Amino acid sequence: MVNVVAAVIRRGDKMLICRRPQGKNLAGYWEFPGGKIEGGEDGSSALVRECREELGITVSVGRKICVLTHDYASFSVKIAFYECEVSSGEPAAVEHSEIRWVQLGELKDYEFCPADSELIKMLSEQE
Repeated sequence: MVNVVAAVIRRGDKMLICRRPQGKNLAGYWEFPGGKIEGGEDGSSALVRECREELGITVSVGRKICVLTHDYASFSVKIAFYECEVSSGEPAAVEHSEIRWVQLGELKDYEFCPADSELIKMLSEQE
């Protein structure tokens, strides 16, 4: 089981999504930014580090939205999703092939990593 954190970053009525680059597992799929929790980190500190590395921004981490698990063919992930806000910097595609700010209703138009699909369903039901 791989423990992962992901940031749901909002700006007004839009949220930030990122496209996985070629050469990485699940290349071309869209996801919420984040990554693996490293030894000694909690979810918040892992998200701050991942957003700095992947997007060149500093985030403030808010409440945990949910924790979901997903089994892929060769591994399983446990993802904790958190609400986050950009506290400094402007997001850039440092480690992704593309980033976009999209409205909640537009998420269905993007092919997300399967592990994110349950969160998208939950967010859509809150709309």
